[in-house]
Amino acid sequence: MVVKIFWTDFAKEQLRNIFDYYKLKASPRVAKNLVTGIVEKANTLDFQKEIGQKEELLLSRKENFRYLIYKNYKIIYWFNETKNRIEISDVFDVRQNPTKIQERQ
Repeated sequence: MVVKIFWTDFAKEQLRNIFDYYKLKASPRVAKNLVTGIVEKANTLDFQKEIGQKEELLLSRKENFRYLIYKNYKIIYWFNETKNRIEISDVFDVRQNPTKIQERQ
């Protein structure tokens, strides 16, 4: 069964920040390819909602947060059963202090 993938405003903002950073530091093409790769990786969840590992730092939350890795980024998501959709809540650069994940959710 195909499930809709929903990007929260915060996750969209993180994608924009990633794009803007790499557009300046590398090139628009590099920025576009990176963001496209992140979105395509997230799109693999439409058939396999539990493919990602559980996010250990968010186990105390009521949502069952999981993540996928794409290059240096964690795509953090959970399955919203009432709305029957995957909710991408964050795109987190793993080169940061991991405890920042708890502050952002």
